[in-house]
Amino acid sequence: MSKKISDSEYKSYFMNRKKRRRKLLGNISLKTKLIAAAAFIILIAAFMIYIISGLPSLEQLENPKPELATKVYSVDGELLGQFFIENRIETNIDSLPPYLINALIATEDRSFYNHWGVDLSRFAKAMIKNVFTFSREGASTITQQLAKNLYKLKGKDENIFATIVRKIREWMTAIQIEQNYTKNEILELYLNVSYFGRSAYGIESAAKVYFDKKASELTLPESAVFVALLKSPEYYDPIKNKVNSLRRRNLVMRNMVVNGMLSEESYEKLKDVPIVTVSEKSGMAGSIAPHFMEYIRQQLEGFSDKYGYNLYRDGLNIYTSIDYRMQKYANDAVVQHLKEYQALFDKHWNWNENKSLLVVLIDKAIKNLQIYRDAPTQEDKARIYNSLKNNKSFVDSIKTAETKVQVGFVAIEPSTGQIKAMVGGENSGRGLNHVTGIRRQPGSAFKPIVYTTAIDNGYYPAYTILNQKFDYNGWSPSNSDSVYGGYMTLREALAHSVNVVSGRMTISEVAPPTKVVKYAKRMGINSSLPAYPSLALGTSEVTPLELTSAYGTLANNGVHVNPISILKIEDKNGILIDQFMPEYSEAVSPQTAEIMTAMMQDVLAYGTGAGVGRYFHRPAAGKTGTTQDFADAWFVGYTPQLVAGVWVGFDDHQIKFTDWYGQGARAALPIWAIFMEETYKNLDLPLEYFPHAAGVDTVSFCLESMNLGDPRIATPNCPTVYRDIINTKYMPRECEIHQNNDAIIREDKRGDAGW
Repeated sequence: MSKKISDSEYKSYFMNRKKRRRKLLGNISLKTKLIAAAAFIILIAAFMIYIISGLPSLEQLENPKPELATKVYSVDGELLGQFFIENRIETNIDSLPPYLINALIATEDRSFYNHWGVDLSRFAKAMIKNVFTFSREGASTITQQLAKNLYKLKGKDENIFATIVRKIREWMTAIQIEQNYTKNEILELYLNVSYFGRSAYGIESAAKVYFDKKASELTLPESAVFVALLKSPEYYDPIKNKVNSLRRRNLVMRNMVVNGMLSEESYEKLKDVPIVTVSEKSGMAGSIAPHFMEYIRQQLEGFSDKYGYNLYRDGLNIYTSIDYRMQKYANDAVVQHLKEYQALFDKHWNWNENKSLLVVLIDKAIKNLQIYRDAPTQEDKARIYNSLKNNKSFVDSIKTAETKVQVGFVAIEPSTGQIKAMVGGENSGRGLNHVTGIRRQPGSAFKPIVYTTAIDNGYYPAYTILNQKFDYNGWSPSNSDSVYGGYMTLREALAHSVNVVSGRMTISEVAPPTKVVKYAKRMGINSSLPAYPSLALGTSEVTPLELTSAYGTLANNGVHVNPISILKIEDKNGILIDQFMPEYSEAVSPQTAEIMTAMMQDVLAYGTGAGVGRYFHRPAAGKTGTTQDFADAWFVGYTPQLVAGVWVGFDDHQIKFTDWYGQGARAALPIWAIFMEETYKNLDLPLEYFPHAAGVDTVSFCLESMNLGDPRIATPNCPTVYRDIINTKYMPRECEIHQNNDAIIREDKRGDAGW
């Protein structure tokens, strides 16, 4: 039976809001309350699990591993460059100037030595100030900032929830960091992982990037600049935003005054010191050897699986063969010569005479553009093509790029194979490495390998070959000066780069093509060389590094040493990973090396390389090279201590020098000579002469027998003699013409159809 409700109770229930609410709440069961409480606890637990899941592990806390840049050093201890994702070099806090630490603490965390990772009083003050002034004052301690930077706690495009989560994680991680590390260790980690702008992570990298010095060498104002950068690397960039940087730097130093770390008098002196960054100092930007850096990067990446390292994260120390000073002299020699030579080429080149070539180059350039390749339809491609083809700025850029004179230069220490300098092109490091990445015909620069083949097989400088044109199965080379004559010695033929003599060598038993190929391989040429007689004129393509290394064999008494660029690899703690030693092989006899060197010294004394004497006056040997239609210009030469090779030309084979100024003697030789002169003068290298090999003697030849094409050792009765060196192992017979004062008439071979 239902309970009857009185009128007074009815009115009281519906007219009294609070009473009605209490009645309803009273009807909620205890079970419902328990479910709600459990749900709240689960929600809090899930939130905490989410917070904790984003915290660094105990292993990460105890062994933090910031990404470190791999450093590459020259043989004389200079930093050549780095490989990195984050450009970071670790440093020890004991090596840092004390005022850097003071500036950091005075500005970022004045209570650093007194808190346990979180500064609650500073946090409370900041929150109150932010609420009442609508500002955004930070309250993170140095330890909190370290937690954020070291463990990548901050994400991109954070919303309010993500910011709250991140702050809680920062607090918890900061407390754990304080429990695991001393205050000095925290400061060291902080300065090693912080970002200072311009791809510089850590104070050591930043000091190099902005001021080209070690962190230990920073002045107080420079240290204050880096503390200023911590607030905003972009806004306080001392290169791009100098006024902002100066103002913030001075604020940092004022904070030091307020905290008793700097006197007022010192501050007044230092606040007016200008900020002079590395970009304002001549020649300090970028690596001094960018193409060499790329060359060793390719090698190092090839080793990564074998040794299990990450080139861009593990902070390796790479020690290379490059001599920093020689690299600078090489760069300077190239710039000095090309400044004059580019203008000379531009003066002679005329696009109006090469219109069809320009059409081809523009077509190739447009079709290589990403925007053209990505065009979805043929109509879109045609529209882009026609627009660019008629765009004057675009066409002018193609003209400039295609007619840019390119250079490949490399210097090697022949006794060790160590590459001492490498210029692969323009110093930005972009584009082809014209030392290792191109193969071009060496022209007459290949002739020393042909002559080496002959000398090592028993021929000698006084051996004579007919300087007359010939036809060998349709191949009939010509001399560059179109001058021909009678018999000529190998010495003179090499000095003056006489083509028909070289050609006669490879169509005969003097230097057969198959033997030339074998000797080229033994001396360091790895490119494919077809065994044709035209090898005599350098028609097979090689790299400048190969050809220079081959000449190094002669400089090193006939012993070939493979070029080497990396000497050793160490991990970030200096523990040796691997060490690389030169590989030696005997290519030719010491006697052959000495004789070839003597012949190639004459190239520089009175032959095609005589221009060296305008710059360089030490003992040296070498050979020029010029290919057909002046497409490629070469000079390779050596001293007892160094061998260097130069190639000059264009990226597109269709662009060529237009006249004799494109000869190797004019286009390439000056770079070699300028480099050698600067290197010997500035490094004060000792005067050395080429060594003498046992078994090489100077003997007298009968000149008359030489002129008949059959050189013989002179007898006392020979009226005219010619003196030259020879490997005594291969002595020819005595002259039969002048025996006992009786002249024997020998056959004149000048009409021979053979070689």
